[in-house]
Amino acid sequence: MDSCRDNDAPFEGLTPDYRRRLWLVIIINAVMFVVELSAGAMAGSRSLQADALDFLGDTFTYAITLAVIGTQLRTRAWAAFAKGLSLTVMGLWVLGITAYHILVVGVPRAEVMGIIGFLALAANVSSVLLLLRYKEGDANVRSVWVCSRNDAIGNIAVMVAALGVWGTASRWPDLIVAAIMAAIFITSSVQILKRAIAELRSVGAANQAGPAAERP
Repeated sequence: MDSCRDNDAPFEGLTPDYRRRLWLVIIINAVMFVVELSAGAMAGSRSLQADALDFLGDTFTYAITLAVIGTQLRTRAWAAFAKGLSLTVMGLWVLGITAYHILVVGVPRAEVMGIIGFLALAANVSSVLLLLRYKEGDANVRSVWVCSRNDAIGNIAVMVAALGVWGTASRWPDLIVAAIMAAIFITSSVQILKRAIAELRSVGAANQAGPAAERP
């Protein structure tokens, strides 16, 4: 295991292996965003489109994580804070779109939902396995793991929605799953924001203690 595990300091992502894995995950998410957004539009599925949005958000989240690796704790904490806010915005957007489409007539195509949901699940499980070794760390690193884990959960939910749509010939399973995914976005954002705020407070406390310690 890396030397970062040999002390109490949280892992900051400073190893070449972590950077390589993060690049692979970024590529996987960017490709799946395009695939799933197109399939969601073709199938008329809100849950597929919500999951595609999650892939897009994760692509930017991982890119920000990669960009701030090695910077000061304050910078990394603010980056995590921004990612937490973006998850909140995505969750609220999906909730709004889901509420709007409750009034829209049309049943999504269950077979497309199932196929793309399985493909997305395989992509996200691959991402989870790539990042499993680094699931603990500072707010910046932790946010990557939280997003990857939630993606896998969301893909399972999309496949459940596909079965529900197929079995009931109704759009309600799709809309319900989209709403659940929005709630997952918001819950995850709260976790990331709490961690980032705690780190920002620790930086502030350290800055205050520094000048005080220098006084005679």
